[in-house]
Amino acid sequence: MSPQLPLGTHLTTQRRGYVHHGLYVGHGRVIHYAGYKALWHRGPVEEVSLEAFGGASGWQVQPGRAARFAGALAVERARARLGEDRYRIWSNNCEHFVEWCLHGTARSGQVERWLRWLRWSPAGQQPQTL
Repeated sequence: MSPQLPLGTHLTTQRRGYVHHGLYVGHGRVIHYAGYKALWHRGPVEEVSLEAFGGASGWQVQPGRAARFAGALAVERARARLGEDRYRIWSNNCEHFVEWCLHGTARSGQVERWLRWLRWSPAGQQPQTL
């Protein structure tokens, strides 16, 4: 039995080392960027069951700001990209995809946090000159 989620709900599921994002499209289905499905082989934007999306970790509703493209309009935007195979971890990942569907801007808070960490980590600091 499918949960009573509104169309266009932003969903997440915990994966090893990151949070995966998808968009609920109704009837127990989610559209997401499959990303690196099998080791280093990229996967396209695809539609899967809610159970397949959540896997062993389950799924959660991602709280966030009001969507510019809500409900059926967000779903229409997601469906327009089905089959797209241009996944890029730093610039076109699953979070970028869902943010674009809902807000019109492809962004990833995870990538932004990783980049801030890399800039401030000892490995990311510039060598000092004397």
